[in-house]
Amino acid sequence: MTETITKRRSDAPDGMFALEVAGLRWLADAGPDAVPVVSVVEHGPHHLTLTKISRAQPDRRAAEEFGRRLVHTHDSGAPAWGSPPAGHDSTDAWIGALDQRNVIEESWGLMYAEHRVRHPARIAHQRGVLDSDDLAEVERFADRLAEGVFDDDSSPARIHGDLWSGNVIPSRNGFTLIDPAAHGGHRITDLAMLDLFGNPHLEATFAAYEEASTHLPDQWRDLIPLHQVHPLLVHTALFGGSYADQAMTAIRRHR
Repeated sequence: MTETITKRRSDAPDGMFALEVAGLRWLADAGPDAVPVVSVVEHGPHHLTLTKISRAQPDRRAAEEFGRRLVHTHDSGAPAWGSPPAGHDSTDAWIGALDQRNVIEESWGLMYAEHRVRHPARIAHQRGVLDSDDLAEVERFADRLAEGVFDDDSSPARIHGDLWSGNVIPSRNGFTLIDPAAHGGHRITDLAMLDLFGNPHLEATFAAYEEASTHLPDQWRDLIPLHQVHPLLVHTALFGGSYADQAMTAIRRHR
């Protein structure tokens, strides 16, 4: 009999678990060469039951395979920048405990500015974590994003959206994905999240991804801090502390 694990949250916002299920299924639909995804057993408004993942010790070979498979996941594509996962029509979304929106925009920079940068920064300011000068600097940075200063010729990718090490489980089937904030986004966004919080044999993953991908822009590693602004602002809004300084440092690297 397959072992399962159930997540419960009595105060879950309307649609939270339905969105997670849609994201997991959308990532799984990327095909057999993509990163494995935890299987959904059943779900309701306040719970989600998943198959239990059999954990394994991560090694370099598994990390390299993860990098190659992540290329397949990303390259399976998305309809547009900011598009929600297939099967979920609402724009309401979440990353961890923070709300956000999956809204289709004409460019990555506009989507990132309006729906990933401004919102957590304004919440952080309301909570007294970012001061007015810092918020003004974030707004100026977002203006440049929206103008397309950092856009490239990449097409929208099918990204996990919250790809930190806690959501990448070493398993018998290789690294397996859980708990996505999936949407149509930029490939570097997932890579930047891995870089921000680390993952076993990360350099091997990056090297394998870079070798397999035909869509990474030149000097993509220099753009990692740009894509870390969003998770750093999310952590600033939720936890405060040193995350505000890290977020502002990342923003100032791209003045």
